[in-house]
Amino acid sequence: MRLWGNDYNKMEFAGAFGDLGTLIPFVAGYITLNKMDPLGILVAFGVFKIFVGLYFKTPVPVQPMKAIGGMAIAHAGSITPAMIWGSGIFTGLFWLLMGLTGAITWIEKITTKPVVRGIMLGLGLSFIVEGLGMMRSEPFFAIGGVIITLLLFDNRRFPAMLVLLGYGMVLAFIQKPDLLGAFSHISIRFRLPELTLAQMSWKDLLAGFVILGIPQAPLTLGNAIIATVAENNAYFPDRKVTTKTISIDHGIMNFISAFIGGIPLCHGAGGMAGHIRFGARTGGALVILGVIVLLTGLFLSDSVALLFQVFPQPILGVILFFAGVELAMVIKDVKLKKQNLFVLLVTAGMAMWNMGVAYLAGLMLYYGLQRRWWKMS
Repeated sequence: MRLWGNDYNKMEFAGAFGDLGTLIPFVAGYITLNKMDPLGILVAFGVFKIFVGLYFKTPVPVQPMKAIGGMAIAHAGSITPAMIWGSGIFTGLFWLLMGLTGAITWIEKITTKPVVRGIMLGLGLSFIVEGLGMMRSEPFFAIGGVIITLLLFDNRRFPAMLVLLGYGMVLAFIQKPDLLGAFSHISIRFRLPELTLAQMSWKDLLAGFVILGIPQAPLTLGNAIIATVAENNAYFPDRKVTTKTISIDHGIMNFISAFIGGIPLCHGAGGMAGHIRFGARTGGALVILGVIVLLTGLFLSDSVALLFQVFPQPILGVILFFAGVELAMVIKDVKLKKQNLFVLLVTAGMAMWNMGVAYLAGLMLYYGLQRRWWKMS
């Protein structure tokens, strides 16, 4: 079925789940370690997945911000929900201003293709390594998932993602026989998010800005904005997006998410690669997943931790691994002149460590070589 420029079919449904490898671990961490109410988190995700799918009409993902999420989860004892909301407000204001003033467009103009592709390659390789780490806990189950994915690549009758998720659920119930009984006691209760403004102090806002927001900015610039725009426009030249629009979108998403108890949100080249790898070709995939996540938040927020148990870690690792492979393949369109290849590989290597440093180092290296500040033999 096609509606409002998007497809709603079996492949879009399968591709909708191509970003679970990053979505579920971060959301689970926020809920279990930072003690955040899943209601606001899931409602924000659901609303903006639907909005993004309908507006952009391509599988632009909506993800947790990784630097903020990693820091918040790793230091859950000292990072409060109010500080996380504060970082979202700062992030929203920053990217809204970057988009409205046109500053993000200027940054895009000086950012060269070898640097962008290097960031995407580095992120892809990071996904591959992280996926392998998740698969290592139960390698035999993970190998089964890899085989399923390889055998069903591009199979429209039996989409790889749907078979893979079914395989994962079977494993979950075999490993945890009590899980089936627990599902019979799921709590269904309608709730609406509460506004969080009264729960935040100026101290929370400042701490969120300094501790969480500032370290996230370079990663958002390189991966969530510049790389996402480049990937979208390479795959879907008939449905191009601009850095200005994506930047403003980041601002709107994070303001609203913070005020209803959600977490800092972003787009991301890796998430788009995952959606595409498993079948998504329009924004229908985002709308489908958004509806599922929104209804889960509104009616099943008390049982989210239980629901997540049907997605075993090795299966999430398989999804993340193949999303990384898809993303790393973007380097195929770079003309492999020696200088471009050098910049791309240096940027990619550094991106596996720090996205912001990789971006700046890649630009300096590229323009330094162009102006012959240093030479390659």
